[in-house]
Amino acid sequence: MVANGDDFTTRLMNDMDPALLDFVKAKVNSFIKWDLVRFFYENPHTADTVENIAKYAGRNAAAVKPELEEMAESGVMEKRDVEGIQIYSLAENEHIRELVDRFILACEDRHFRVKAVYHIIRGMR
Repeated sequence: MVANGDDFTTRLMNDMDPALLDFVKAKVNSFIKWDLVRFFYENPHTADTVENIAKYAGRNAAAVKPELEEMAESGVMEKRDVEGIQIYSLAENEHIRELVDRFILACEDRHFRVKAVYHIIRGMR
């Protein structure tokens, strides 16, 4: 009987725009990444170090660094070396920027946020 409940929950939670569902599952699959996406949405021209980004996002640099690395690998962020210092910025890719915009705007809807939280927690298992 639990399996049917799980199936219903999964179907209900997967009832999202497929592009946004994929974005949440593959690219914004942690709460730190969610905070970083919001930060860069609000500050789209920021290019800075892990330490400064973490400070502005209200997070610990040690926790932010691997998340920024994964986001750079997935194409959400760009990483470049400036005089031996790693600098991160939001990707210039229009498709990625559109997904970031759509994700943040969708987060204004409580039902969307609940579904996004569900997928992030489920992905942590």
